[in-house]
Amino acid sequence: RVAESGGGLAQPGGSLKLRCTTFGFTVGDYSIGWFRQAPGKERETVSCINGNDGITYIADSVKGRASVATTSAGTAVVLELSNLEPEDTAVYYCAADAHYFGLSDEYDYWGQGTQVTVSS
Repeated sequence: RVAESGGGLAQPGGSLKLRCTTFGFTVGDYSIGWFRQAPGKERETVSCINGNDGITYIADSVKGRASVATTSAGTAVVLELSNLEPEDTAVYYCAADAHYFGLSDEYDYWGQGTQVTVSS
């Protein structure tokens, strides 16, 4: 399974680090996707990383403000968002899959989500 952490209240222009911790497997054997869903909106892809070769994808909506990387221990993926905007307010989910790497939500294992609220 996977579990998200690091959400909370942040100010516009600030930054936040979200952590997706894996349990029972290492990131190197999986791909990890980050998604978010704002109230009344469809879930959208934010980022994904292939744990095997490190290839990453960053969505246009956060490009230039987001980065994603695997921790040195290989048991978590950190999504860092900077220059936060109120439009970044959403529940952020991470998901893992041993065979799929891409932008859709075809990942097998999903976390419960962590709320990010950007407001002054």
